[in-house]
Amino acid sequence: MEYANYIARCIEIARRGEYFVAPNPMVGAVLADADGQILAEGWHEQFGGPHAEVNCFTKIKNSKLKIQNFKDCTLFVSLEPCSHYGKTPPCAKLIIEKGVGRVVVGMLDPNPLVAGKGVQMLREAGIEVVVGVLEDECRELNKRFLCLHEQHRPYVILKWAQTADGFIDIHRELKTSDLHLNGALAISTPETKKLVHKLRAENMAIMVGTNTVLLDNPQLLNTHWEGRNPIRVTLDRHNRIPADARIFSDGIETIVYRDRTDWPFVLNDLAKRNIHSIVVEGGAKLLAHILETGIWDELHIEVAPELTIGDGVAAPKIALPDTFETVDGHPLYTIYNKFVKK
Repeated sequence: MEYANYIARCIEIARRGEYFVAPNPMVGAVLADADGQILAEGWHEQFGGPHAEVNCFTKIKNSKLKIQNFKDCTLFVSLEPCSHYGKTPPCAKLIIEKGVGRVVVGMLDPNPLVAGKGVQMLREAGIEVVVGVLEDECRELNKRFLCLHEQHRPYVILKWAQTADGFIDIHRELKTSDLHLNGALAISTPETKKLVHKLRAENMAIMVGTNTVLLDNPQLLNTHWEGRNPIRVTLDRHNRIPADARIFSDGIETIVYRDRTDWPFVLNDLAKRNIHSIVVEGGAKLLAHILETGIWDELHIEVAPELTIGDGVAAPKIALPDTFETVDGHPLYTIYNKFVKK
């Protein structure tokens, strides 16, 4: 039985919960018999709902398979089964009750409520446990969740679009308390706009600076991709954002930092709110401040190769590698990921 193949399948099905389980991790579970035949699969589908292991056993219960004894079966799970009572009972306890003979775990859970306790509970019950199969791939799957629990801050993604000659906008006059609509330089295409909204769906929060709110009056919604709208975050140290700004519309949570606006403080506060990821979309001053601190994990940079304006608001200047990862094969939208594997 090739353990890696089953954990790879766990990772694959875990992604089905990508837009719905935050701040929980994405988890997949696969149950196989002694011959390696897959009996059932399950994944964490929604925050507050049953975990992957529970859904996997539910599939067995609802199937035509009449299995009375799981002693010769192996349960594969991408993340350590939980050992505590939260919104759901402990999955480790369920596995013990089912009498599963072996459990293969992709990686341990860094959440202090679990952190090895699930594996310990299984082993003390006499279950064989194997840990650390495709661990790097499992870490990549839940890099946001891991960042929150290992670095005690949200996973930070900086995103901007720029012209071929390195500008993110034209120069626009900003008048105190004015709210504008549009007027910004159009750089994104309909295709890349979908990718931006996909990014919003993948992360819990989205942030812009004061000037961006005043100049663009954005709603910061996810309208071109499935999944939830992100929590909106902005800075307003001098109380310039009016109450009728669109970031306060629609009943979606908006967090405004006024007294403390330094980046480490903001990240610490977001972590206390259990927000595991944030996309920063501008403007130039905010992006420059964050880049200066060095506290970020990914850059998403969109370039319009045929658009030049000669002068305007300069894109952030940062030394980057020669090659980038393309997003969905799109040559104009690239990612630099500096997330460090433990």
